[in-house]
Amino acid sequence: MNRFKYAFQGMLVLLHKDHKFLLHLLFATIVIICGFLFNITTTEWLFLTFAIGLVLAFEAINTAVEAVVDLVTSDYHILAKNAKDIAAFSVVIVSIVACIIGIIIFCPYIFK
Repeated sequence: MNRFKYAFQGMLVLLHKDHKFLLHLLFATIVIICGFLFNITTTEWLFLTFAIGLVLAFEAINTAVEAVVDLVTSDYHILAKNAKDIAAFSVVIVSIVACIIGIIIFCPYIFK
């Protein structure tokens, strides 16, 4: 049961410390509302849920990487910068994929 307690604590830290995560939650909420408004199919819900989950998970991992790098060094180091930049880029990749999934799902409903 402690695993859930620690995970919940991690979620609270993420919500308080990472404003980008809140932005992703806002976009996820908008997408979910659109899903209900357009009455998308079960298969489309699966793809949207997967895309939203990936973006949120990668943002959480990015925040964790940044915290670990900051713990290890407060001085500028190229390897620390690279770790942070690469973690941030992973969020960009899954965000682009999520946008593409959203476009594929919602365009037929919008242009009907």
